[in-house]
Amino acid sequence: MSSIKKDDFGVVPGQGNADLFTLINRHGNTVKISTYGATITSIVIDGAEMVIGYDNLEGYLGDHPYFGACIGRYGNRIAKAQFSLNGHTYELVPNEGIHQLHGGPEGFDKQVWMVEGTTDMAGTTLVLKHVSEDGHMGFPGRLTVLCSYTWDDDNALTIDYSATSDQDTILNLTNHAYFNIGAAPTVRGQEMQLWASQYTPIDDEGIPTGEIQPVDGTPFDFRVAKPIDKDLHGEHPQVQRTNGYDHNFVVDDYDGTLRKVAHLRDPETGRQLSCFTTEPGLQVFTANFAAGQFTGRDGQAFPTNGAICLETQHFPNSPNQANFRTPYLGKNLMYETKTVYRFS
Repeated sequence: MSSIKKDDFGVVPGQGNADLFTLINRHGNTVKISTYGATITSIVIDGAEMVIGYDNLEGYLGDHPYFGACIGRYGNRIAKAQFSLNGHTYELVPNEGIHQLHGGPEGFDKQVWMVEGTTDMAGTTLVLKHVSEDGHMGFPGRLTVLCSYTWDDDNALTIDYSATSDQDTILNLTNHAYFNIGAAPTVRGQEMQLWASQYTPIDDEGIPTGEIQPVDGTPFDFRVAKPIDKDLHGEHPQVQRTNGYDHNFVVDDYDGTLRKVAHLRDPETGRQLSCFTTEPGLQVFTANFAAGQFTGRDGQAFPTNGAICLETQHFPNSPNQANFRTPYLGKNLMYETKTVYRFS
C-alpha cells in the first residue's frame, strides 16, 4: 500500500522549519521531497538511488548546482537580466554575470514552501505552495504557485505546476533533478533518445542566439538512441563551448499535450527512465562541472558528467526572442504544465 510520511528537515535561517516528506509506493520505492526549494532529494528504486542530492538540509543551504530544486520564476537564462512586457522594461536581479539564471539569487529553490495538502489516492501526492510577492527578483505580479508531486505504483513521478498572478507576468517553472540511473559514477555510457529534431544554439555566455537549427549531422542528433558520450567531447563548437551538453532541444510536434520527449537506458543495469511533458522545450545538461567542484551525498566529490538533467521548459531567454514562444501569464489566468519521469 502507498503511504506518505513527514520528518523534520531542520531550520532555514530567516524562514523557519523545513520538512522532508517521503512518498512510498506499493513496491516500497520512495521519493523524498523537502519543503525547502520544493526539492527532490532522493528517488530510490529497488534499493538504488536515482538522483544526486543530500541527506541533510545543510547540504542544500551550501553551495550546490540546484540539485533537485523547483526552479522559478524563470527557469534557465534571461539575457542581461531584463525583459519588456506591455511596453515596460523590467530589470531583474542578475546572478550569472549580467544575466539572470533560474529566477535569480533568491529564486524558488531558496524558499521554504508551504504544505497545501497530501493524499494517497491514485498514487501518493504532496502539494506544495509558494507565494512570490510583486517585484521579487524583479518580476511583476503577486504570484501564487502550486507544485504537486505524485508518486505512483508504476514508478512514475508526476510533477504538476499551476499558478496565477494578479498582474501580467512571465513564468517558466521546471525541476532541476540530476539523474544517474546507472551504477557507474558517470552517465557517459548511458544511452539517450530525444524526440527533438531541432535545438537552439547558444553564444559564449549560454544565451540562445535566437536561431532554431536542425540536429541532423550534429552531436545534438539523438533521434536514434546513442551513448551520451559518443559526441560529448567532439570538435563541434557548441559542445566545446559548454564542455558537453547544456542546450535546449525543441520538442517535436509540440501542441501542449503530454508527450514523450526523452528516454534514458543504462546498458549495464538495464534501468530506464522516460520523460514526458506538456512543455515545448527540454534542456539537456550533462553536469559539465570540473571534477570535485561540488560534493554530493555523503560528502563524495561529484565527478564531471556524474548525472544528467532533463529540464522541461519554455526556451531560454524567450521573453527577448521574437521567434520563441513567450511564457506569458495574463492577469488572473491559470498557468498549468505537467512533467512525468517514469522509471523501469
